[in-house]
Amino acid sequence: MRAQEITFLKLIQGEKQFQVPLYQRTYSWGREQLTRLWEDVGELVDQHLSGESATPHFLGSVVLAPGQFQAGGVQRWLVVDGQQRLTTLMLAFAALRDHLEQMGDTRGVNRIHRQLLVNEYHEGLDHYRLLPTQADREAYTACIQSRAEAGGSDNIGAAYRFFRGVLAEGQEASEGDRWVTTVGTVLKDLLSIVEITAESGDNVYRIFESINNTGVGLSQSDLLRNYVFMLLPKRGERVYQELWLPMQQSLGPKNLELLVWLDLVVRGHNKTKQSEIYREQQKRLQPMAGDEAALQREIAQLAERGRRFLRIIDPLQEPSPLLRAALERLSAWGGQTHYPLALHLLDLVDDGTTTPEDAAEALQYVESYLVRRLICQTSTTGLNRIFMEAPKELETDRPAAEAVRRFLSGRRRRWPSNEELREAIRSKPFYWSGRPPQRSYILRRLEESYGSSEPVDFVKASLSVEHILPQRPTSLWFDLLAEETEPDQTPQELHDLLVHTLGNLTLTGDNAKLSNSPFERKQQILDSSALRMNQEIASTKRWGKAEILDRADHLAERAVRLWPGPIGGVKPTGEEWPGWAELRAALVAMPSGTWTTYGDVAELVGSHPVPVGAYLGSNPTVIGAYRVLTAEGKVSPAFRWADGSDRQPPQELLTGEGVRFDPSGRANASQRLTAAELATLLGKDVAQPAAHAPLPDGEDAAAAERFRAQLQKHWPEASAGVLGVLDFWRLQGGYVTYGRHEETSCFPMLDAGTSRHPHLIWPMAVYPVSGTVEVVFQYLKDRSPFDDTEQRRELLNRLNKIDGIDLPEAKLELRPSFPVRVFAEHGEEICGVLDWFVHTAALDLARRA
Repeated sequence: MRAQEITFLKLIQGEKQFQVPLYQRTYSWGREQLTRLWEDVGELVDQHLSGESATPHFLGSVVLAPGQFQAGGVQRWLVVDGQQRLTTLMLAFAALRDHLEQMGDTRGVNRIHRQLLVNEYHEGLDHYRLLPTQADREAYTACIQSRAEAGGSDNIGAAYRFFRGVLAEGQEASEGDRWVTTVGTVLKDLLSIVEITAESGDNVYRIFESINNTGVGLSQSDLLRNYVFMLLPKRGERVYQELWLPMQQSLGPKNLELLVWLDLVVRGHNKTKQSEIYREQQKRLQPMAGDEAALQREIAQLAERGRRFLRIIDPLQEPSPLLRAALERLSAWGGQTHYPLALHLLDLVDDGTTTPEDAAEALQYVESYLVRRLICQTSTTGLNRIFMEAPKELETDRPAAEAVRRFLSGRRRRWPSNEELREAIRSKPFYWSGRPPQRSYILRRLEESYGSSEPVDFVKASLSVEHILPQRPTSLWFDLLAEETEPDQTPQELHDLLVHTLGNLTLTGDNAKLSNSPFERKQQILDSSALRMNQEIASTKRWGKAEILDRADHLAERAVRLWPGPIGGVKPTGEEWPGWAELRAALVAMPSGTWTTYGDVAELVGSHPVPVGAYLGSNPTVIGAYRVLTAEGKVSPAFRWADGSDRQPPQELLTGEGVRFDPSGRANASQRLTAAELATLLGKDVAQPAAHAPLPDGEDAAAAERFRAQLQKHWPEASAGVLGVLDFWRLQGGYVTYGRHEETSCFPMLDAGTSRHPHLIWPMAVYPVSGTVEVVFQYLKDRSPFDDTEQRRELLNRLNKIDGIDLPEAKLELRPSFPVRVFAEHGEEICGVLDWFVHTAALDLARRA
């Protein structure tokens, strides 16, 4: 085998074809890996544009073996390892080509297509420069050929849509054409790949097996420790016993590695990635080789910084009450984003440069910055970089708190103003912001701001977020909302705009009791609550739009006082409303073959259907604008392409993608994406109500009886079929569990693991009141073997063969549903699908054993 470092352009050029062998799994990169790659690309683009010398970013290795060669054909290479990287870069270039086409850059389009994506003078499969496994081939070639179905629901389509989105947003926020050109340069010439080429006759499968053998490698801190103590032949044992070992024992392996990275960041090496810790620390320490006293001082400084780091991750060790409280709040918030700045502030406190009180005030600004951005749903892109830059960029000629506030108030750092905060609390779907603990934290802090003489012990209390206006309201709730609807607005549309906003949310330990009860019943329960905010809600006479907005305004004033804003505190003039960026991202994230409504988009971004329609009407070039239809599923009469556009009418485009329309021009309802589904595609943590998640304790006789009674009452014709299918499921080795709320949902569960390593999966959830059956692809995509798109597609196809079930393929990452009445006549066919499901899981268990 031979190896060489090479750029992507040089690797891919020429009449070649890179074939992914059938024994490799399908393309599996998700949002996390794509985001990490794009952040690296973004750094290189910024360096290039600013005139800095950009060092190529090492992407990894690609192992190739010679394939079959035919005279006059392309030179074939088998991709033994590295198919994920190659496929990702090809999809990035396909997206860049289509972005350039939208810009009207025909020359750029042709250059990318002919130079990188295809073998221009070959036909059939030889035409493609990369040939994925057969399972991925259709989705991949759709992207390379720019077919209507490009950007489907599988991982290939999701990666293509990801790059379309970041390219569109990057150009919007940057230097336009020059930025796009630089992205192409970085992708071609500044991503470094080690090409490892096997010789003809090598056992390719064995090479693949050995490369992917799961051994435990040395961590970055392990490598650094070995290097440092190699340079300490005389003092090594004492330094290890007195300094390194206590630090290692107190922090543990993961936090030690984090400390070694933070040490670099706080020193000003703010662009260092955690994967490059050893190399950067080695470079820094190399000049001290031969000076054991200097190296010992370095280890002593690292150990001292380690003790400060312990105060961040365990604030009880902080002696100052004010500073301890600030650190505790950030620890409760969660995450590691604030670590570099917090560690820098503790450095300043310990060396006497600032006071604990000043550092505590600085951390209050950090908390405010994070909280306001979450409430306003400001993009988290670049957030880690901002805090990594802070130690180096803070002004040193003013108090630390003032310096931190001035730094975070910088225009490109997007600290929402009071005006933006108030508007977001009124209109944004807070329930989809951040992670559940962060949502609970914000409500907890708002409750604490009441200053109760007998405050609730939030550590011991088991509280969860509750919707006052329920997520699944009864007709009584809709009757109340009907009193406040606008012209041409339905009670359901008004409900959707209000239900997830902060004004409609509270904390309670009585979630199961409250459920979707009438407001009078909720008043009785909330009135006995120890939380002041709940007592306020209980004191109102009704709960509709006016009350929700009034409470939102009240909470907003508390939030403004609790979390101080940026210097000036005024929304920058001329700056685009962030909701439009989220709208564009949502439309790009939509798989081909789906549509949504103006109301769904408005609910997602915290707006109203009218301004959403006006925005899209004035910006018809927004990617996917034609996928937004009226509430009836029709193309809006006001929709127009930009002048001079030769694009097909929206209905024709959607039909080409696979959206079905009835004779009156209404799009198929099953292919519609709701606001919650759009939020899921954007990576938001769309929490399912506790009522609709399986209980962990297995079958419960009382819950089972409630489920049977509700099913018999609401869907008597389907009752026998559902219960028969559940009995069949038990015979296959599964069990049944139930939800805990008023509508007692039902989940057929299967433990496809071992006694030591449980592996719970479930194919669907049955709702006996609303009469829907959700197929939980959203959960299955993270659980083997259904993390493989092909297995989920097979489940979908088997279900769709049953009359009455019509699940769109575009929802393979979501929770599409079918009516429970299908069980009335097709119970045996559903049993057949579940039998396949259990058999597939058993085969996977045998493979993993």
